[in-house]
Amino acid sequence: MEYKFGGSETNQKTVLGHPSGLFVLFFTEMWERFSYYGMRALLVLFLVSAVLDGGWGWERAEALQLYAFYTGLVYVTPIFGGLIADKITGYRKAVIIGAFLMTLGHASMAFEISSDIFFYAGLVLLIVGNGMFKPNISSMVGQLYKDQGKEKDAGYTIFYMGINSGAFLGILLCGYIGESVGWHYGFGLAGIFMLVGMLQFYFAQGIFGKIGSKPAKVDELDDVIEDSVENAAEAIDSVIDDAEKSKVTRDRLIVISVLAFFTIFFWWAFEQAGGSMTIFAADYTDRVLEGSSGMTFKIINTLLTVVPMIIITWVLGMLFKQTYGKYALSNIILGLGFVVIWGIVIWMLSRQFADDAPEVPASWFGILNSFFIIAFAPLFSKIWKSKYNPSGPVKFAIGLILLGLGFGILSFGSMGIPLGAKTASVSMVFLVLAYLFHTLGELCVSPVGLSYVSKLAPAKLVGLMFGIWFVANFIANTAAGITGSYIDPIVEEHGMATFFLIFTVIPAGAGVVMLLLNKTLIRMMHGIR
Repeated sequence: MEYKFGGSETNQKTVLGHPSGLFVLFFTEMWERFSYYGMRALLVLFLVSAVLDGGWGWERAEALQLYAFYTGLVYVTPIFGGLIADKITGYRKAVIIGAFLMTLGHASMAFEISSDIFFYAGLVLLIVGNGMFKPNISSMVGQLYKDQGKEKDAGYTIFYMGINSGAFLGILLCGYIGESVGWHYGFGLAGIFMLVGMLQFYFAQGIFGKIGSKPAKVDELDDVIEDSVENAAEAIDSVIDDAEKSKVTRDRLIVISVLAFFTIFFWWAFEQAGGSMTIFAADYTDRVLEGSSGMTFKIINTLLTVVPMIIITWVLGMLFKQTYGKYALSNIILGLGFVVIWGIVIWMLSRQFADDAPEVPASWFGILNSFFIIAFAPLFSKIWKSKYNPSGPVKFAIGLILLGLGFGILSFGSMGIPLGAKTASVSMVFLVLAYLFHTLGELCVSPVGLSYVSKLAPAKLVGLMFGIWFVANFIANTAAGITGSYIDPIVEEHGMATFFLIFTVIPAGAGVVMLLLNKTLIRMMHGIR
């Protein structure tokens, strides 16, 4: 019998018109993003928190430098993780190995007592585990579909919603527990659900049939590296020859290089979210709400939390219906995970409603990015399909300018903070608006860049070009943390408004340059739109 989708017979049963296996990957990725963003939301706050409050009492500069190296390296290891999966382990085993390493990493951080080896070992395990997990689960999504049409695009869209659902819940719940109960409980919660994600994937992996299985020919790691370097060198030489002979190839490679260069400016500023913007939320924002404002927050926070939970639980029920008979243990583990999540959600909301003057956790603002993506992604998708769809370079320019506007709002809100101030009480509205503009900018840049790499790169160099794109993200994330680490000297000498003005002027300026380059870049794409 000819199956419509890749994978086993059970995978032909659909959920929302897509193969059931997509939702096994959806929930696996959701729990991984829950753990990653949940831990990331707490990392800088934990490091700068006073020792008496359970933190390490680090200076802001030290905390942001560690944050820089961590967030930077998670973009490098996937290059090697994808290579190992292709040649040695297969995608499925790589996902399980990565998830297991990240579970150990979170556990190591949860059991940390003082500034010791467990914390750093945990970060290393998370970086390596992410490298094995991230590229390979995405590759499995593509292999579920036998054609390259709209169904596959829609499948990746659903998978992307899983990413944002996990980020939303991880920041919300790990952040709340870490700040209000204890840092190590927040780190531990991230680890528990990484384990849930690994187990539910492990016991349901049969649904994928031969997808992601071990390659027929397994090579030694040193042979893999040597062969990959040789193949890459041969491909580069071949493309250089083509570029010398073909103006089209040369021009398109230049366009990819220009887009990769400008994406550094975007993520350099955007990734202040987990660093300097988190510090601004913790120390410079009025987060204590009383009276009507407190009740408004409670209602909004309840809706923000409960509505997505109901939708995800409904999807979970549909997956159960299609796969429980064959993969009961995976379903039970997944179901128990959701029971625990619902329990934490109800406990958190009841505590907040019992508090007459609730304090908004500093990490809470991080959920706004995921919420705004879910809210505005359908609108942007419609615009991109309409006659108003701008060119790729214009989308990049709009994204950079919107990002700059977000920081401009923070700069304006910070004008009343005295030079060198360590605390202040700026309205929450400025942070909310900043996250809104940053997310709108992300929707213009993030999906567009990857799409253009796949369209413009010569077939022989698609993998290498994506590797270069990851390196650009590594540079941006590392630079973001290092730049953010200068927050104290800049605030002391020039003020907080000037600090955020840096992230206003540079991305917006880069956006203007992109607008000026638009016609040139379109011409150099030679028909690619």
